[in-house]
Amino acid sequence: MSDYRILTYLSQQGPRAGVLIAESIYDAAALTSEAAYKDVLGILRDWPKAEAALNKVATDPSPAARLPAGTSILAPIPDARAIFCAGANYSDHIEEMRIVSGRDPEPDPRSVGLKPWHFIKSYHTLCGPDDEIKLPEFSEQLDWEAELAVIIGKSVRNVSADKALEYVAGYTVANDLSARDAGKRPQLSPSSPFFYDWVSHKSFEGACPLGPWIVPASAISDPQALDIKLWVNDELKQDSNTSQMIYGIAEQISHLSTRLTLQPGDIILTGTPAGVGSARREFLKRGDTIRVFIEGIGTLKNRLT
Repeated sequence: MSDYRILTYLSQQGPRAGVLIAESIYDAAALTSEAAYKDVLGILRDWPKAEAALNKVATDPSPAARLPAGTSILAPIPDARAIFCAGANYSDHIEEMRIVSGRDPEPDPRSVGLKPWHFIKSYHTLCGPDDEIKLPEFSEQLDWEAELAVIIGKSVRNVSADKALEYVAGYTVANDLSARDAGKRPQLSPSSPFFYDWVSHKSFEGACPLGPWIVPASAISDPQALDIKLWVNDELKQDSNTSQMIYGIAEQISHLSTRLTLQPGDIILTGTPAGVGSARREFLKRGDTIRVFIEGIGTLKNRLT
């Protein structure tokens, strides 16, 4: 196994797949001599053959495929087709919100027969590392949520949890930005099926920063033991570990695959730990800089305008 990262960079012709090796970025198609690898979806649709090719060339990359220093990086999969997001999936976050709301302790979700729970973000919400994100005009309570993102590498349907990780191509960093004050329609009763507004809450422009690159799954020995942290203007807000997930990555993939066929390039955001702004009544404002770090992957940084 070679040490490399898969990314998307901005060329004169538009977005193209790149490979980060050491401190240099290489064009993926030129490096592997595979024209189909011109974009990251092309690589993922040919996984694991592409993984083998990348492992081979990454040990001695051709200088002819190297890109200039300072090449701009975009979201790793700017043309992703699906983004599934786990809700209420960290035990420390559940406890944090229980205390804030004054609720009694709830039973273990498995004890009452609950399965993993996901909502969907539009792929239009994707933005990349160092992108500036415009605060939505309709919200005054924009919140942060550091998340480990899973990238699917092979089509999968009805997979068992013990086999589910075999379908993962890699991992990246995400921030599930949330407009807390736009998720409900106060004119309606909370018991109404039309009370919640998921588009305004989760799918506004720039609501899913992702990146800076995809780390192959083979380079992460245990995705359920990674430190995850988030800072706002250098003040640490979230500091946890993926071991705090209630439903692990394998369980999430297994459950989602019973509902539909997951495809290469599909993204799963696996939940956020304690430390979100709504628990402290703190929210993002123009000029704020957010950094999300996940052990073994890297740091995703964005600024609010």
